[in-house]
Amino acid sequence: MEQVAMEKSLSRSDATNNRMELPMESLGNFPIPDGQNYFEFVAMDTVDQPWEFKVSIRKEGRYKKPWMSGQWGSYAHEKGLKKGDRVKLVMQVEGNVVRSYRITAERNLTMGIWIPVEDFAG
Repeated sequence: MEQVAMEKSLSRSDATNNRMELPMESLGNFPIPDGQNYFEFVAMDTVDQPWEFKVSIRKEGRYKKPWMSGQWGSYAHEKGLKKGDRVKLVMQVEGNVVRSYRITAERNLTMGIWIPVEDFAG
């Protein structure tokens, strides 16, 4: 079964930096082991290219403020991501175990019609 792990509209800094801030409500979909402040995983994109990502939280402080790094900067650059593009991470779940992740990025063409950013390449 597929479940959306995270979906967000990118800020300018998300699209241009080596990390993307994650919505707090998505944090539970990335099982950070006890005693650590990060979770590493691989997500396949729409052309079946694997990307290595890392979800991290602050070690100290009241707010965890999750973010995703790893190959995020390379992914954003290769896909030509911009402010306002929508990124979605989908989990393939079997039983209570996440088997894989898939990442997609879309751009709003017009009036709520979203298309894959790969369709803008060329």
